[in-house]
Amino acid sequence: MASTQKPAVSINGPFRVQRHTGEMVKNRIFALCTLAGLLISCCSLPARAQNDFGEVSFANSGAPAAQSAFLHGLAQLHNFEYEDAAKFFQLAEQADPNFAMAYWGEAMTFNHPIWMEQNRRAALEALSRLAPTPEERLAKAPTEREKDYLRAVEILYGDGDKDSRDFKYSDAMARLHEKYPADVDGAAFYALSILGTAHNGRDIPTYMRAAAILEDLFYAHPHHPGAAHYLIHSFDDPVHAPLGLRAARAYSTIAPNAAHAQHMTSHIFLALGMWDDVVHANEIAVAVSNRQSADRGGSPMVCGHYPFWLEYGYLQQGRFADARRVLAACRDEAARSLEAARARGFVGRDTSSVSSFTDLKIRYLLDTQEWGGEVAGWTPELGETTRSHFFSEFIAGYSAIQKGDLDSARTILKLMQDQSSHWAAAEGGPPVRGVYSPSGDDRKVPDICQQQLEALVLAADGHNDQALALLQRAAAVEQTMPFAFGPPEVAKPTFELIGELLLKMQRPADARTAFETSLSRAPERTSSLMGLMRAAKASGDDSAAQLTSAKLQQIWHAADRTPADLR
Repeated sequence: MASTQKPAVSINGPFRVQRHTGEMVKNRIFALCTLAGLLISCCSLPARAQNDFGEVSFANSGAPAAQSAFLHGLAQLHNFEYEDAAKFFQLAEQADPNFAMAYWGEAMTFNHPIWMEQNRRAALEALSRLAPTPEERLAKAPTEREKDYLRAVEILYGDGDKDSRDFKYSDAMARLHEKYPADVDGAAFYALSILGTAHNGRDIPTYMRAAAILEDLFYAHPHHPGAAHYLIHSFDDPVHAPLGLRAARAYSTIAPNAAHAQHMTSHIFLALGMWDDVVHANEIAVAVSNRQSADRGGSPMVCGHYPFWLEYGYLQQGRFADARRVLAACRDEAARSLEAARARGFVGRDTSSVSSFTDLKIRYLLDTQEWGGEVAGWTPELGETTRSHFFSEFIAGYSAIQKGDLDSARTILKLMQDQSSHWAAAEGGPPVRGVYSPSGDDRKVPDICQQQLEALVLAADGHNDQALALLQRAAAVEQTMPFAFGPPEVAKPTFELIGELLLKMQRPADARTAFETSLSRAPERTSSLMGLMRAAKASGDDSAAQLTSAKLQQIWHAADRTPADLR
């Protein structure tokens, strides 16, 4: 019986395709986009350079008219550009209403394994448009391979709790990968499913299992967006980041018009303390995102994930004016979003831009130490028991201590302690990705911050030993947290704070050890490097102090101002 499966189509850009027949002999040709009218009406996608989103090839039985949109959707799915991917898959559905894999693709956009996010209801709604039951949906897939993909996604959104379904889905993808070893997308999605089972945050054995699959895949398919992307995720911690550097260098060129791809490279750069590269990657990510938003009549991105990383990179470079510019733009957006929320009668919770602004402000004040400056007074209206409210109180208390206002600090600390139980149940704005932890570590972060503030109050009252003991307990908890794939989850790393306290206690050798521990978790973080330099100098190790000073001067080659220690 002749197969109903069409030749595979591989996308290398908006207008170039490959058709594979027989032994998958590659014959590159240029083809007209048969969905031009639909693309313009839905996405206003301009004709851009080839390889905009990466090269993908996926044998399927969809109609020829649906191929371009389907493959664009697949590439953007690998790039985690989920909204864009969903629009392309919907275009494929419109072109071929019985195209089972188009509905599979749309359903896949509602599962975000790295972030431990899933919208099961929306995914099932997308699948139900193909057919109302799993059995009927399976009957619409003409080939066994397509049926296997559908079986896997039915498990992903099937019965049971999410954690259990994640493991069952990964098992299904393992079987699919074993059955079709030459299927690059099957291998990539299997590796991603492994990462999606790390429910308690990064655990190295799980991440290395994924990396073992992805390394071979990346070398065999160097232009595939998923292979490079997921390999970066497997290696984006300070220990393994050198192994992901090649993929990071490649990914920005694989998908130049995917904003997330441009940002994603900085996961490796940040884990290595390569601040120029971190800034460059996120400047491009923001620019790509804003250009695409403008094409669709939207607003520029001034809050959220990419600006958060960009501000952090500027701060490490000592480019405080640029960091302040990012913060000010988000402050204005937070004010607008609050006004719009009040107009809709939506009160009591913070908007996502308010949550983002709070995170940006905390980082800015901790790294610039402008405790009495104008930025310290930039505070939008906040919900009473939200995440943003809690951390706004923390930075206000921290600022009060630095300014010597201990009465205010004690009042704020008491308020935070009283609100602790409320915070545990609070529904604040969505966390900024990169700070978000998929495990119970979200609860640990405010506990650590509260202990830090309490320790600072104790130290200000002259109880240094008690303060140090409290910070050491907080640091022990912080060390149990998995490495963050981004800026430190605790905005002021506790070992860095311990080092600063030990310097004040005239214990430079112990301080040096604390700063070195801090740098092992946050490589080349400049506040820890400054502490390390001062500790080395105070302990009489001028050679180590000079080496660290030289490193700081290199990092701060474009800094607004140079600390007195380095001048």
